[in-house]
Amino acid sequence: QVQLVESGGGLVQPGGSLRLSCAASGFTFSRYAMSWHRQAPGKERELVAIYTSDSGSSNYAEFVKGRFTISRDNAKNTVYLQMNSLNPEDTAVYFCNANRLLGDSRYDYWGQGTQVTVSS
Repeated sequence: QVQLVESGGGLVQPGGSLRLSCAASGFTFSRYAMSWHRQAPGKERELVAIYTSDSGSSNYAEFVKGRFTISRDNAKNTVYLQMNSLNPEDTAVYFCNANRLLGDSRYDYWGQGTQVTVSS
């Protein structure tokens, strides 16, 4: 049974930092691209950062470049999102995603999300 469990969200003041974790189970973690997405109230879900499975490269949305860092530990089946210099516009539910294209089949899994609130 596939599970993605996010943790680490909470309330933080502007300029502060948080580290999100996403623990995965039920699939071969190292073969999946792992990404973080977020959804603010009244807005569509958007990609924040992605860490590929093959080249080991990472990419970021423009609005988090230089502030957020995605990393993964394949030994622990966990992906992280280090978030620094947070501002109120970063307030959202953050979701972890695992994605893999195998032949003609795409495998796509989501966690339940963790709330991040940036407020003074």
